[in-house]
Amino acid sequence: MVFIERKPMYFKKEKPELFRMNGISPRTVEEHLKLYEGYVAKFNEIMKKIEELSNEELEKANPTYSLIRSLKVEMTRSYGGIINHEIYFGHLGGNGGKPGGKLMDQIEKDFGSYDRFLKELKATAMAARGWAWVLWSYDLERLMISIGDEQNTYMFQNSRIILAIDMFEHAYFIDYGVNRKGYIEAFFNNLDWSIVEKNFDKIR
Repeated sequence: MVFIERKPMYFKKEKPELFRMNGISPRTVEEHLKLYEGYVAKFNEIMKKIEELSNEELEKANPTYSLIRSLKVEMTRSYGGIINHEIYFGHLGGNGGKPGGKLMDQIEKDFGSYDRFLKELKATAMAARGWAWVLWSYDLERLMISIGDEQNTYMFQNSRIILAIDMFEHAYFIDYGVNRKGYIEAFFNNLDWSIVEKNFDKIR
C-alpha cells in the first residue's frame, strides 16, 4: 500500500478557544502548535523514506545500526508526537471543573474517589519528563494513569489514551518558567472534560 500523506489538524481555525485560555498564553499555544506541525511533517518524511528503501538497504538491517532501524524508531516518535498533541489540544480550551457521567463512575470505581484520581494524576505529571496519560486498558478493563518520558516511551500495551498532559518544557516554560505545578493547575482550569468524556465513550 502506498503511504498517503497525513495532514495536520488546523487547530487555529477549528479551536480558536485555545488562544483565549486563562493561564496558558496565545504565544505558548502558537509555538507549541509549530512543534506539533513539525511532527506531522517528519512523520510524512520518514514514511516516504521507508517506502523508498532499496532491497540492498533492507538487506543491511541490523540492531546495532541500520537505516531501517533508525527510520522505524523515529517513525514511532514522530507519530507519537502527532497523536499525543492531538489529544492534548483537543481537550484544552474548556472551563475546568470535574468529569461527569460514566467517566466519573469509572474513575470512582478504579481509584476509589475523584480526589485520589486527581492527586495521582497530578503527581504523575510532576514526575513525568514528557507526558502523563489517562488511558483505558483493554486487558485490565480499567482506567490507568501512565507516564512517558518521550513521545514513544513506556507505552501501556493494548490501551487507548483519553487524556494527555504535555510536561515537556515547551508546554509551560514561556508562561511558568520552572513552576511546573502552576502549569498543571492551569491545564486543569482549561480542561474540557466533555471532550475527555467523549474520548472515554469511544472505547466502551
